Amino acid sequence: MVVGKVNLRVRRYFATAIRGLEKRISGKRHCPGEKKSRQRTLFLTSFHRSSLVVDTLCDRARGQDIAVTCFYFDFAAGKEQTPGSMLGALLKQVVNGLDRIPEEIVQEFVEQKKVIGGRSLRLDQIVGMLVAVTSLKPTFICVDALDECAVRDRAKILISLGEIIQKSPATRVFLTGRPHIHGEVETRLPGGVAAVPVSPWKGDIIYYIRRRLEEDPSPDEMDSSLEMEIVNKIPETVSEM
Repeated sequence: MVVGKVNLRVRRYFATAIRGLEKRISGKRHCPGEKKSRQRTLFLTSFHRSSLVVDTLCDRARGQDIAVTCFYFDFAAGKEQTPGSMLGALLKQVVNGLDRIPEEIVQEFVEQKKVIGGRSLRLDQIVGMLVAVTSLKPTFICVDALDECAVRDRAKILISLGEIIQKSPATRVFLTGRPHIHGEVETRLPGGVAAVPVSPWKGDIIYYIRRRLEEDPSPDEMDSSLEMEIVNKIPETVSEM
């Protein structure tokens, strides 16, 4: 599990974590000092609106019977991002990748539709379905910015994820969040947690800023002195976060 500030690319950690994760999920070897039984490694690296981990997992999952799911928490959308909606989104992603939807899931939805006006699934029902579908194939669950999830909801989500990885041993969970949630994650996820503190590199920040400035739709409003001020100021501000 990775708990740390992750805002831009983290090349070295990323390459190492992906290779190690592939070996662990295949059962061929484990990292030194790591318990083989239920250790979970979580790692998610964000860059603008994409994720290097998710993109790489999806690329490597092609042609293999592997599911990759992801969810990003946004503080501004806290009221909409409930435990049910978050886990429901993950369930939908896994189910969409199946050749055939398990009969018990189809039946559960049919039963809920019979209720007057239809009824949303309860959290425990969604978790049960996730256990069922993630047991069918190796599954990666990637959750970004967990610290932006409301505290009351975060506990329910971690407990639910803990139940999934206990009952579905081929499932791996990747998380990112600020360091203050580390203890909470360790307490609620079973089997141990591997944490990797990550901070953005100044060079990556500058590269990102320059690329964004190149895409500025109003380039005439930018002069060299303002560009230099932006490139110098933002990395200093980020490093203090």
